[in-house]
Amino acid sequence: MPRTIVPTDQETLMLAFGDRAVRLTNLRKMFWNEAGLTKRDLIQYYADVSPYLLPHLADRGVTMKRFPNGAAGAFFYMKHAPVSRPPWVKVCPIPHKEVIDFVMVSDLPSLLWVINLGCIDLHPWYGRCDDPDRPDVLHFDLDPGPGAEFAHVCEAALRVREMLDALTMPSFVKTSGSKGLHVYVPIARDPVQKEVWTVAKALAQDLASRHPRLVTAEYRIAKRPRGRVLVDYNQNAWGRSLASVYSVRPTPRASVSTPVTWEELERGITIDMFRIDNVPQRLHERGDLWKGVLGNERFDLRPFISTLARLTTPRGARSAA
Repeated sequence: MPRTIVPTDQETLMLAFGDRAVRLTNLRKMFWNEAGLTKRDLIQYYADVSPYLLPHLADRGVTMKRFPNGAAGAFFYMKHAPVSRPPWVKVCPIPHKEVIDFVMVSDLPSLLWVINLGCIDLHPWYGRCDDPDRPDVLHFDLDPGPGAEFAHVCEAALRVREMLDALTMPSFVKTSGSKGLHVYVPIARDPVQKEVWTVAKALAQDLASRHPRLVTAEYRIAKRPRGRVLVDYNQNAWGRSLASVYSVRPTPRASVSTPVTWEELERGITIDMFRIDNVPQRLHERGDLWKGVLGNERFDLRPFISTLARLTTPRGARSAA
């Protein structure tokens, strides 16, 4: 696919993709003052990484997080797809208290249309649109608490990997692009989101019991011990979302949520190593390190769910059954 080039000397531009056209606006607007990056730089980044990003967004609703005045400005979440969207922008209806039509980022035109709305990072659903309550991933959001450093987050991720390896669960790690790391496990689509959350909670609490000086699974801030890394299992709950792989984040240096190998993590990384200005070249050289998240090797959680159900069912109820 030829590279889509967004000119640097225009404020407004119409890009044509066959019978589709995307109007790009305010291209010279500064989005990162400290880094000297404009809205055009953001759009060009997403155009460059689109062959790697789009498969991870396919068939999923996306919550839009819009920054109309750049990374340092106020933002707001937008779930409903705008009524004024182009007719070729697809939607994913997901029941909440009402049915909400989430935007789907299906191709390069729809991706650029969403980014032009001021979306810096993208937040896809864990489940696909044909059954959004049955996710195909389980994950752990590793977040440093007060007194914890990023090096502690890396160590915590390695302990998560040890736990998952012992359970024969495949695991993939990426930077969050902000402060922490995300560890994902591709799972077979069968359990509903609440069941996936239950497994993630049990694993996080077990990890915290094994490594109490390093990690905590305590979700209540007031009760969290200082200097620990939070293994946030609650991000697996219904309606929650994490920034997608290859999402730019609203940090001062426009860091990117980037897949890394476990070997890179062991050698040592920092969040700022992966930015809007160097991730496209990394992808060109190394390809999509998270291709396996979309692959056929998917872990079956059903035996774990059955075991947890037996362990948490009161003895009398089990006897009655």
